[in-house]
Amino acid sequence: MSRSVYVLIHPAWFGGWCWQKVAVSLRAAGRSVHTPTLTGLGERAHLATPDVGLSTHIEDVVNTLVFEDLDDVVLVGNSSAGAVVAGVADRVPDRVRKIVFLDAFVLSDGQSIVDLIPPERREAMEALVESDGGGWLLPRFAPAPWESFVPEAWHVTDEADLRWLLPRLRPTPFRHFTEPLRLERAPEDGPQRAYVRCRGWPHPGFDRHATHAAESEAWDSFELDASHLPYVTSPAETTALLLELAS
Repeated sequence: MSRSVYVLIHPAWFGGWCWQKVAVSLRAAGRSVHTPTLTGLGERAHLATPDVGLSTHIEDVVNTLVFEDLDDVVLVGNSSAGAVVAGVADRVPDRVRKIVFLDAFVLSDGQSIVDLIPPERREAMEALVESDGGGWLLPRFAPAPWESFVPEAWHVTDEADLRWLLPRLRPTPFRHFTEPLRLERAPEDGPQRAYVRCRGWPHPGFDRHATHAAESEAWDSFELDASHLPYVTSPAETTALLLELAS
């Protein structure tokens, strides 16, 4: 049995709670699983401040690995958490065996998440932060024309999933999106990388990441016939793939 430890990182608006279905299945398979919640989100929403940003969230996960003394980690980040796991792997590469970008943004040194978002969508985000977020919070959903944050656009359609998911979403400190990722080493010098593209959710940016991974010898490349939130809508398939990735 693999001794790998799974550390699963949630994206903006969510919390460690969103991995519940997959975490239960991985533990049933005998694996150790950690699902930390980033500062200012989930059960830690009361800790949100204008100073909380990407570097805070990287530190959250680094501290989980250090204080829990975790090694041989399979580090998984979904969507905006791609920026988080990249920073963590750069900080503590000796603790991470594989970094998995699960339908996630892949940033270069000096980039922020908003740098990878189309200008019209970025403008909608910034307007919503000013109008509804006090100048520093991005609320749960953006209005048209930025429909990508409506749950139906995530392709979460099961009523029970929506009843579970929607009340738990929280605004995200906007610095999570705007603070640049700072890397001290070249990614190819760090842990092994894998990209998983969820084909049930169209997104040109993630298609580009997936294509780059598929064409690069430095990456492993996989696909899931699932929504952008596969741990919610396709937990069995997600669990099976994560077990495969650690083998």
